[in-house]
Amino acid sequence: MEARALVRVAAVGDLHCTKTSQGALQPVFAAASAQADVLVLCGDLTDYGLPEEARVLARELAAALRIPAVGVFGNHDYESGQQDEVAQILREAGVVILDGDGVEVAGIGIAGVKGLGGGFGERALQPWGEDIMKRFVREAVDEALKLESALARLRTPQRVAVLHYSPVQGTVEGEPPELYAFLGSSRLEEPLNRYEVAAVFHGHAHRGRPEARTRAGVPVYNVCLPLLRELYPDRPPVRIVDLAALSAPPAPADRAEDARAEDARAEEARNSRLPSQVE
Repeated sequence: MEARALVRVAAVGDLHCTKTSQGALQPVFAAASAQADVLVLCGDLTDYGLPEEARVLARELAAALRIPAVGVFGNHDYESGQQDEVAQILREAGVVILDGDGVEVAGIGIAGVKGLGGGFGERALQPWGEDIMKRFVREAVDEALKLESALARLRTPQRVAVLHYSPVQGTVEGEPPELYAFLGSSRLEEPLNRYEVAAVFHGHAHRGRPEARTRAGVPVYNVCLPLLRELYPDRPPVRIVDLAALSAPPAPADRAEDARAEDARAEEARNSRLPSQVE
């Protein structure tokens, strides 16, 4: 039996870095570096999706972060239509920006997508009526499929999902109910249960709850920076979660065989579910 080691994940979202944020975020990154092995960033990294804001954030990271960083974008990062340039600036600063893909860090696999809204459970928006409604639902389904594909390709014993929008209603409760449909989508939940994800981190719901679980019991953490500051004023505004990771990966032959099997299952699931969701 292979030995397991603890990996500490620090998570925070909704930094909303502006052109005048110089110095404001360094304490957050310093705290993450002191307490964890990897930092995950859950979207809305910038306030208006401007390259100038990304450059400020890059300087904040360079000044204080000493551990690997992995992140996804949020809706604010798309506001100015310059998300590609923002992503390039942050990648040059050492942040792995995920959008339907995954990465292995410190022995754990991290899959990331932005996600989208649409609501939860029986009240979720359905693909019926006007074309614009169908397109919205199609986009939400596509985000869930991207998450599923990213999780399927991870070869690590532990999988972590990084999102901006919530996959469960539990972590958006506290926000006005009228906003629930804009804060997340239960379409993101099924891949998390299917691939036995160890932990899920998201942002976006500034006045939501800090923790909930999927129907299968997967822990979901709302790590909005404003929420963490409000709930825990006496400690640094990052969520720290300990995960176990194998000290050595499976043999290459096993990895390849497992990858083919999981990719086949993901493709089968995609083909079987998609028509009923978007017709």
